[in-house]
Amino acid sequence: MKYVTFDPEIHDANKIATFIYDVDFRTFDKLFSSKEKAISAIEKSLKMEECIKVIYDDETLIGILMFSTYDKKIKTHFASLKLLIVDILDYFVICDIKKGDFYIAGFAIDENQRSKGYGTKVIKDVIDYARKNNYKRIILDADFRNPRAKSLYERLGFKVFNKKSFLKRGMYNMEFKLS
Repeated sequence: MKYVTFDPEIHDANKIATFIYDVDFRTFDKLFSSKEKAISAIEKSLKMEECIKVIYDDETLIGILMFSTYDKKIKTHFASLKLLIVDILDYFVICDIKKGDFYIAGFAIDENQRSKGYGTKVIKDVIDYARKNNYKRIILDADFRNPRAKSLYERLGFKVFNKKSFLKRGMYNMEFKLS
């Protein structure tokens, strides 16, 4: 597998926007009148972003990985008020990033590629990367309404260290300690 920095001049921005929608579809559905409008707004907001990696297996686009660290954050592009609201809502439920953390901000595998072990492979690759780069822990969020994701992360060694909820939206803040 290879991880390539997202560039809207090279990559299918609509497909990447669809993956981003998939990561947080429940919130986008509350704010936008349709999936298509949400994806369109996300697509318009996309810029080249080193914290978004496009994932390929051979030449097949299989998903995205979005990440942040204490020193390197995903740039927020407020192309619409509704996307700003998504960021504000996220603020209340997602992990707090500390020095030494590698934060998986979003992760999606194409629905046609699921159940093939890609999710496990990507998380294991992140663990290897974080170890090699001396991070202390990997953190991520699992939506209360997504037991499948939480189960995957737990199978790979992540533990819940906090629970946050705000306006009927909730996340398990999970960590994988490296040191």
